[in-house]
Amino acid sequence: MFKVVFTALMLSAVPALAQDAVNITRDIASVTVPLPGGGSAEVSRNQDTTHRLEGDWALTSRPCPSFCIQPMIPAPGVTPIGELELLDLLQDPQVVVADGRIRSQFAEGTIPGAVSIPYLEAADRLDVLGCEVDFDGFDCAVEGLKKVALFCNGPWCGQSPTAARRMIEAGFPAENIYYYRGGMQMWRLFGLTVVPGT
Repeated sequence: MFKVVFTALMLSAVPALAQDAVNITRDIASVTVPLPGGGSAEVSRNQDTTHRLEGDWALTSRPCPSFCIQPMIPAPGVTPIGELELLDLLQDPQVVVADGRIRSQFAEGTIPGAVSIPYLEAADRLDVLGCEVDFDGFDCAVEGLKKVALFCNGPWCGQSPTAARRMIEAGFPAENIYYYRGGMQMWRLFGLTVVPGT
């Protein structure tokens, strides 16, 4: 009798579990972030509990070089961050979230609210972060300088670490740089919202 009652209770609990939301955290179902061109986007997790990564995002063993595992801190002074910190930074008007990948990768899908600053252009686009153009390049010792959160394809992608190092060499302060090492691979692994880059 106990076995029958226990089994019936367990079966009645299954539908409730299947209907539970796939939240970002226990208390956060979604986050609304401003978009660079105006408007906003809602970031949430994919609600399909059977969803899996496919294609290049599911690959684990690419040859090194060029797909070498990147350090957590790409240059001294840079702050590594995770998904929750990035969600906070996406809502901060004093932070630019920069997709350091090449434009075609950005166009295929990016994090809502991110702007395209390809890694080869990062040192030449410091005006976007508040640096002033001068005869030698940029003066970043100015009031109102923004912070930047850089990301690229994932822990094996060297595009945003290269961007960070080039920006620092061009005079941008390392302490104003955040590095989301997980990049698009981890963002997708968590089922977070991806939008076409515009």
